Amino acid sequence: MQKIVSSKKMENGIVVFWMEKNEKKYDSFNYSEIIDMKINALDLLSNPTWYSIDVEGHKLTVKKP
Repeated sequence: MQKIVSSKKMENGIVVFWMEKNEKKYDSFNYSEIIDMKINALDLLSNPTWYSIDVEGHKLTVKKP
């Protein structure tokens, strides 16, 4: 699992960013995927550091403080 450092709204979904070996990586999720994972899209945009990404599994998880 990688800690998400930022997120950005796109036309059909959200792109999330994380750091890996001093390199900023990203992956995008469409709104259907976000809803299926029971992730609140507005919360993901407002508080991206509360989330982690399973890069290989293409899944997001909540890790609220």
